[in-house]
Amino acid sequence: MLTDKNPNFSRQKVLILIYVPWALAVITQLDPVVSYFIAWLGSFYIFYLTLFSRVKFIPHDLPLTKQVMRPIVLIQLIFAGFMCCSSVFYFMDHLGYEYFNKVNILPFKVNEQTYFIAKCQRLSLLAHAALVTGMIVQIKQFPIIKHKLNLNLDFFLIWLCVICYLLGSATSRISSILQFSYFFINISITCSALVFVRGIVQRKRGYIFFGGGLFIFNFLASTLTGYKESIIINIIIISFLLYPYYKKTILTLALPTIYILLYILPTFASIVRSQSWSGQKTAAEARKEAFNSVLASDDPVIDETNWGFLTNRLSEISMFTKFVKHIPDERDYYGLEILKNSLLAIIPRSIWPNKFVTETVSMQRVYEARVAYKNSSVSAKTRPVVDGYVSAGFIGVFISIFLYGWLTQWLCNKAEEWFGGYELGCIVMFNAIFQNLWRGNNFEFLLNNIFYGYVAMYAIFWMLKRSNTLTELDVYKNTADNSSI
Repeated sequence: MLTDKNPNFSRQKVLILIYVPWALAVITQLDPVVSYFIAWLGSFYIFYLTLFSRVKFIPHDLPLTKQVMRPIVLIQLIFAGFMCCSSVFYFMDHLGYEYFNKVNILPFKVNEQTYFIAKCQRLSLLAHAALVTGMIVQIKQFPIIKHKLNLNLDFFLIWLCVICYLLGSATSRISSILQFSYFFINISITCSALVFVRGIVQRKRGYIFFGGGLFIFNFLASTLTGYKESIIINIIIISFLLYPYYKKTILTLALPTIYILLYILPTFASIVRSQSWSGQKTAAEARKEAFNSVLASDDPVIDETNWGFLTNRLSEISMFTKFVKHIPDERDYYGLEILKNSLLAIIPRSIWPNKFVTETVSMQRVYEARVAYKNSSVSAKTRPVVDGYVSAGFIGVFISIFLYGWLTQWLCNKAEEWFGGYELGCIVMFNAIFQNLWRGNNFEFLLNNIFYGYVAMYAIFWMLKRSNTLTELDVYKNTADNSSI
């Protein structure tokens, strides 16, 4: 925890220090290789500074290991991990390596693309620093809790899991409110995982069978979809929930799990998609075929598929460089145009029947930058850092990602305030409803998800309060008790 008596001074120290690697990367930009690696390593420095160093600024109500689902840990690791750390595969490929083995016999020469990659990495590092700046500005040393749950938490989680699953299934059949079905289903999945973990910790078989059975069922169902993200999300949820109680086991399994996710999963998902989506086989048959393929360790398709995934799909820096080349040399910055479209996208189609198609509008800038072409079936939507850059350059990156971090932490604070604290507020409500914040999306979809996610969270809070499942606490007494700790 913090050692300084003045929390604001501690906050200022960490906010100054996180920008040191970005400044060094800018100073060394004439050597793009050195600048890239300083910027790449800079993200690991920010992870250390904000999570493990003496100057870290985190809430004091729980030990760090028991608040890993809060944004400063979970979202920072996922968001910055994808945005900043995964680019090393693309850069090593650019230097002539494959799986860190030199495959290009010719000596490497710095070229224009090298400078663009280094610039994009510096912008990503700036975005990482801006993200945690926004979070830290909003972090409260002792989160305010205004309501308490009047039921046993385990019993309530089981009840909430079932109700939200039924609501999710019902709303999925109505196109006008389809978006809300994802919120309810995510809550149900998260509840089942939390019941499972609490059952293991408390050694209650009923909870283990109920939570574990539902979670495993959902995990197996995710392997039939052909999407990597659904499988990865399930693994992240269960790993982060188990970590506070089984730290050594989770850390020991981390490396082999990451290996499986990065090396085997892309081929597995690709086979399921190619065979089940085309109708050649059922999803179950395609999954069996995918398992057989990845178990064949000598299959060259795995190496080819996964190196392509690591360099061009896991990392999106290749796409980022195309936007940096395109803007502002070929096209001026978008300014507030993307933000305007994002706000208009919130309006329901039932109110505005002639509203534009959000996917079409958001893909237009992708086509203009020649990242993808209109006749292709690729949906290469931008990420927040790219939208920040195309809006206003590096200033746009800083402002937009700062607001992203600020809003993320504010939503987490509000969830804990409404739902009685960390477990129900942060773990279940915040991380289930605002799961899109883990990695981010383009502004048009992201703002829409945040707005309607907040509506859904408030609706659940209102119903629980009206039914006296949640009752109001004496906030002033709660704050006074916290300040005396």
